[in-house]
Amino acid sequence: MQFDTKIAVVIRTDLQAWQKLNVAAFLTSGIAAAFPDCIGEPYEDASGTKYHALIGQPILIYGGDGPALSRALDRALSRNVAAAVYTEDMFKTTHDAANREAVRAVARANLNLVGLAIRAERKVIDKIVDGLKFHS
Repeated sequence: MQFDTKIAVVIRTDLQAWQKLNVAAFLTSGIAAAFPDCIGEPYEDASGTKYHALIGQPILIYGGDGPALSRALDRALSRNVAAAVYTEDMFKTTHDAANREAVRAVARANLNLVGLAIRAERKVIDKIVDGLKFHS
């Protein structure tokens, strides 16, 4: 099955493993919140145990350095594609309101991005992530 849209997450490659996983989890929650229609149906196993619904399409994970993340964000915004962002300063906070304040305190050009997530038409995403490699 081919989807009309694509979800891409870009994670800075120099992070520790726990940080990469944390950033990916937070960023995909941003996509789910912004696009509730991307959530599939709840799951159920053969025993009748019910499980939460998940995002119903593949999520492509790319890696890059700080400048690559900034470039991807600029490309997204220039195409009117909103992004979920995670900055290095957010690792120092302990709650959601503090995360928003950490982002609000820094101009976009100076954000120390460690991750971003976007969802848009396939061809648009391809242009935004052009030159990035899948995260390894």
